[in-house]
Amino acid sequence: MIVNTIRSFVRRGRITSGQKRALDTLSSHYLIEYQAQQLNLDALFNRNAAKHVEIGFGSGDALIAMAEQYPENDYLGIDVYRSGIAKLLMQIENKQLTNIRVICANAVDVFTHCLPIESIDAVYLFFPDPWHKKRHHKRRLVQPAFIDLLASKMKSEAYLHLATDWEDYARQMLQVLDENQLVINNIGVGCFAPRLQQRPLTKFERRGQHLGHLVWDLRYTVVKK
Repeated sequence: MIVNTIRSFVRRGRITSGQKRALDTLSSHYLIEYQAQQLNLDALFNRNAAKHVEIGFGSGDALIAMAEQYPENDYLGIDVYRSGIAKLLMQIENKQLTNIRVICANAVDVFTHCLPIESIDAVYLFFPDPWHKKRHHKRRLVQPAFIDLLASKMKSEAYLHLATDWEDYARQMLQVLDENQLVINNIGVGCFAPRLQQRPLTKFERRGQHLGHLVWDLRYTVVKK
């Protein structure tokens, strides 16, 4: 399996002194140092529980909400922006959550090298960078090879939930996913999903709603043949 090596992100932004302190003092508790080797997920969380992954968690609003609402699940957040990671670490510490771990790395690298085959129960990809200019569409994360990679690391009947507020990206996602034989559209081929009340509403999404932006949700189940 070959996944496009073009990065779907650009590192940007500066961190505040408070965020730097959070990274300095909390990383050893919750942040996993990326290495190109397989993780023991049960050892990472000190228990055997369902493992959920959020790719690109931003400031961590959805991840925190899910971890609080479903303490029986373990959550691994993957992101590359240190400011967002710092914000998430502070929230984890303030809320004394034990079921979140964070890794600062490219999601393609994490799924390729770190996650065992058929180990993940759910994957969330909310509002990925749309790379809206046509010449940049090749940088979009949702491509056929990436979905193959995700499915290989997910269990049979695992859950895949995506959302975007860019219609053309939503339609590209829908086409890529509906054409993939390893996942099945929970709503029906060619159909977007209604927004679930359980999906946390992030600050980013609330801002978009205020500006009149629509959001497209997609929900799929992994099938192993």
